[in-house]
Amino acid sequence: MLKAAIDLGTNTCLLLVSRDESVLADLSRVVRLGEGVDQKRLFQPAAMERVQKALREYSEILQGFGILPSEVLCVATSQARDAQNSAEFFERVRAELGFTFRTISGDEEARLTFLGALLPGMDAQTSVVLDIGGGSTEVIAANGSKSLDLGSVRFSERFVHTDPITDDEFWACQQAIDEAIEGFKEWRSALPQSAPLVGVAGTVTTLAAWYLALEKFDPQKVDGLLLTRGDVHRMVEELKWRTSAERRALPCMEPLRADVILTGSLILWRVMELLNFPEIIVSTRGLRYGAIRGL
Repeated sequence: MLKAAIDLGTNTCLLLVSRDESVLADLSRVVRLGEGVDQKRLFQPAAMERVQKALREYSEILQGFGILPSEVLCVATSQARDAQNSAEFFERVRAELGFTFRTISGDEEARLTFLGALLPGMDAQTSVVLDIGGGSTEVIAANGSKSLDLGSVRFSERFVHTDPITDDEFWACQQAIDEAIEGFKEWRSALPQSAPLVGVAGTVTTLAAWYLALEKFDPQKVDGLLLTRGDVHRMVEELKWRTSAERRALPCMEPLRADVILTGSLILWRVMELLNFPEIIVSTRGLRYGAIRGL
């Protein structure tokens, strides 16, 4: 059966088209819909236009598969929960482009991400999934999940005001991340210490592509890659002294991710450090896969 799903996050808009578990199209566009939402609680005009541009492109692609926009499973996450004009924006999207978006809760986001993130052969009963988004971070296991307003875009806007980041900004950001992760510790203590950590979303997959020095993003090479806590820490330290322009020159770095990749990587490292995960398995899957399976 032919199905399609769109995951509209704080930083990215992702489209998945599949037939009976076979992937026919899996596309990502950085749209930064959450730009300014943490401070203003509103979607900004330029951000909404970027989303509509991506959705118009996706509509043309879906036409090639014979799929109407009204038939697509469309979900929006953290930024849509925060923005006061989200309902108005999504009504305009529906009227102009035909896509009907559903804003899901943090718990539903965690459930669908977990459902979609695991790679073939992984045991859902023992695995832990980490989803670092632009506006929120979820840590999910079979026994439940934790979701916090801790994201690469949200914390970059709060703490990073110079390029490259200053030491004071870096340490203030790390301290705030560490304080937020305290909310995960009790939950983590109930899990086996050996539970494998699976990482999804743009921060983790971008770091994986950089680690592999890929000239072009290749999900077959990225899926299943193992990054150690030391690997992630080294990448954080290198990103810390680079300017946004220098980060944009890194392998497979999308231009609109370059200014938030440091904060996302810092969240990843601190989760691994404070919750005692020595390594992370990279997955290019996630919420859009879960939407097709679980909605």
